Amino acid sequence: MIVRIMGEGQWRLADDKLEQLNAVDTDLEKAVSAGDEEGFKAAFGALLEFVRGGERVPDTELHDSDAILPPGDSTLAEMRELISGDGLIAG
Repeated sequence: MIVRIMGEGQWRLADDKLEQLNAVDTDLEKAVSAGDEEGFKAAFGALLEFVRGGERVPDTELHDSDAILPPGDSTLAEMRELISGDGLIAG
């Protein structure tokens, strides 16, 4: 799975990480739905950190992204506009 963080690049995550990735994404969705600013910051930070823990794809390689995450400085209000009922990560 290839995940892009806008403004940073792409990371390759092993397919067996999808369940963990979805769990972190669910925490983010819950915090955003509740309007919980602190919970949002913690969950979004955890999601970005999880993705950054994957294998960085060199900028010279171009791959279709399976998921695209907003920049790390995104706000709760911006995230509300982006999150659907399935969170940021489909699946």
